[in-house]
Amino acid sequence: MHSFLSFSPEVAAARAAGKAIVALESTIISHGMPYPQNVQMAREVEQIIRDGGAVPATVAIIDGKICIGLSPEQLELLATAPDAMKVSRRDLPYVLSQAKLGATTVAATMICAELAGIEVFVTGGLGGVHRGAETSFDISADLQELARTSVAVVCAGVKSILDIGLTLEYLETHGVPVVSAGQPGFPAFFTRESGYNADFQLDTAAEQAAFIRTKWELGLNGGVVVSNPVPAADAMPKAEIDAITEQALNEAAQRGITGKQVTPFLLGRIKDLTAGRSLATNIALVKHNARVGAALACALHAHPATR
Repeated sequence: MHSFLSFSPEVAAARAAGKAIVALESTIISHGMPYPQNVQMAREVEQIIRDGGAVPATVAIIDGKICIGLSPEQLELLATAPDAMKVSRRDLPYVLSQAKLGATTVAATMICAELAGIEVFVTGGLGGVHRGAETSFDISADLQELARTSVAVVCAGVKSILDIGLTLEYLETHGVPVVSAGQPGFPAFFTRESGYNADFQLDTAAEQAAFIRTKWELGLNGGVVVSNPVPAADAMPKAEIDAITEQALNEAAQRGITGKQVTPFLLGRIKDLTAGRSLATNIALVKHNARVGAALACALHAHPATR
């Protein structure tokens, strides 16, 4: 077993018992939501996965270890610590070697999940190609990670702050299949429709698991995007969120906000401009993804790899 990995007692017991496990990121706790909603959301999402028959494994970097599964105290630490670093692929060696506190992004959580032998990862939304990337070259490391790391990622699509068309083009170029659940359309985080379709519609966990298992058994390494739209009752009107997103993007540009600071600023500004409704939608979609992810993990676990 990898020397940097540290399993919580719950996850260690699940591994010993051969139970399905679902990885969860921690950037959504440290950088994605305000306190105390962030830690409450994290605990509720973990319980949803347990209720779905799987075991949750929230991932973070603490005291020089990749923690696979967190204690209540560790969740609270990530939810409140002002100095938690946002960790992607390039940051992992630094944060581990310097024993910094690190919250894992989609990319880093995928790496850690694969190291730990976990096949399913649940998040809110993927990173992607930022608007204006043709001059800024601002493309999330999440997309390259999906091209190389064999973990299925359940998400509510990508945020409308991104260039969704170019994001899907990038994934196609790198051979990453985009599957949708319940509809042909690819969702846009706060809204159910982005104006683009996913590659394939597979509505049930059994179908999704068969697709993913077939891909990997063919030797086609890399991830799969399972896009799961926010429930209709919790979705925001597309025209409203598009207008607010444009306003937030303009404000970010005026303030010179770039790089890793862009997404937290935009999400915070959108929350303010929607009087908190976007946060409620964000929490609802993460919980919905947890239900779908738990079912997928159990379906994959029922049909283990043969190669």
